[in-house]
Amino acid sequence: MLYSISKHVNQIQRVLINHFVKIQRHSKHYNNFGAKKPNTKPSHENTKKTTQNRRQKRPTPFVAAVKEIRDPDEAASLFHEYYQMGYKHDYPSFSSLIYKLAKSRNFEAVENLLGHLQNLNIPCKETLFCALFQHYGKAHLIEKAIELFHKIPSFNCVRTVQSLNSVLNVLVDNNRFSDAKEIFHKSAEMGFRPNEVTFNVMIKGFLKRAEFTEACNLFDEMLDRNVEPSVVTYNSFIGFLCRKGDVEEAKSLVEDMAKKGKYPTAVTYALLMEGFCSLGEYKEAKKLMFDMEYKGCKTKVINFGVLMSYLGKGGQIEEAKSLLSEMKKRRFKPDVVIYNILLNYLCKESRVGEAYKVLIEMQVKGCEPNAATYRMMVDGFCMVGDFEGALKVLNVMLTSRHCPKLETFCRLVTGLLACGDIDGACFVLEEMEKRKMSFDLEAWGALIRDACVGVDTCELLTQLILVNSD
Repeated sequence: MLYSISKHVNQIQRVLINHFVKIQRHSKHYNNFGAKKPNTKPSHENTKKTTQNRRQKRPTPFVAAVKEIRDPDEAASLFHEYYQMGYKHDYPSFSSLIYKLAKSRNFEAVENLLGHLQNLNIPCKETLFCALFQHYGKAHLIEKAIELFHKIPSFNCVRTVQSLNSVLNVLVDNNRFSDAKEIFHKSAEMGFRPNEVTFNVMIKGFLKRAEFTEACNLFDEMLDRNVEPSVVTYNSFIGFLCRKGDVEEAKSLVEDMAKKGKYPTAVTYALLMEGFCSLGEYKEAKKLMFDMEYKGCKTKVINFGVLMSYLGKGGQIEEAKSLLSEMKKRRFKPDVVIYNILLNYLCKESRVGEAYKVLIEMQVKGCEPNAATYRMMVDGFCMVGDFEGALKVLNVMLTSRHCPKLETFCRLVTGLLACGDIDGACFVLEEMEKRKMSFDLEAWGALIRDACVGVDTCELLTQLILVNSD
């Protein structure tokens, strides 16, 4: 039941509509690399004045100044301000702003800056384009990544096998293997000599598609071209065999690689351990940790992670906690991945209170939570209906410069409205607005239906659609 919702209907409508309007305006605005006027919010004015005072006291290069700014739009405005003051932007200036804009997925502004780099014929570093491939990949803008790869020489930049490997990896990870094969087969024409990383990426692609024979053929081609396989190459095959349940064959491959002077690493054994765990042979997997040490390979945190994941998946939370204690006794320092595994399964079991204690413990032990840590905790609190607790974690998360997923925001807003916390819901919507995040039409409809009981939701949706069309 909603708590005193009738008193806040108009406020909810106003907040939802204003949020929708501002998000739509943001999405339609073209950021001309800083030509946009600075935001007029008081907090921005204070930041701007601080920046101006700093420049008056001691001239600060743009690159140093932009690192202190969180908001990409503000960084773009500062870029333009420096230009108007006569500051001649060089490659470090352009690249630092491009990195910040790409991270916020403002690719329109990124491409605008790239155009200026081309026109000015400023020499660029290949690392910039490799980073952009990654950002395009995360945003699923694969065509843009391919296009940029082919345009690298036009940026006064020498294109090497590094950018080839980077774009191939993005294509493989985004299930565009046909495009990856096309570029790989034309690599010689483009002046590239594929190295072990190139072959490893392509082998990964074949195995991802369960094309084992083709992967083996590429392995043979690798040898024919006198490119020596690495441990990573063998690990790809070992991991594939283990996922298929053929652990004995994977073990044979480990022995073969050792004979050829490629010694298994902790990752190799972790793959074997995952294979045993997938067959339900936990004891064999744990025994492998002692075997690897006997053979001269030190156990790493990743090996404990495999065992903990198996226990958590099977609902054996207490055993997983015991494994964490065992790690500490053996003087292994748990990393954020280990803590996240435990947090994940505690939250799935609705043991959010215990998960929160683990979160505090990891911070006390000097292990910094990452975005996944906070997301799991916010989702966990939402799942048990503790939206106040979720909001507290969200505050810490945002302060740490991490951001929840869109569905988490939607769940939290709905829950806060349902329990009558209008201010909390407004705060979350404002934080979404700052990050230019918005729900799609279906999510808006669900949110309004859930939050605005007793309100003509059709009328409210109509208002939102009309606003969007203006």
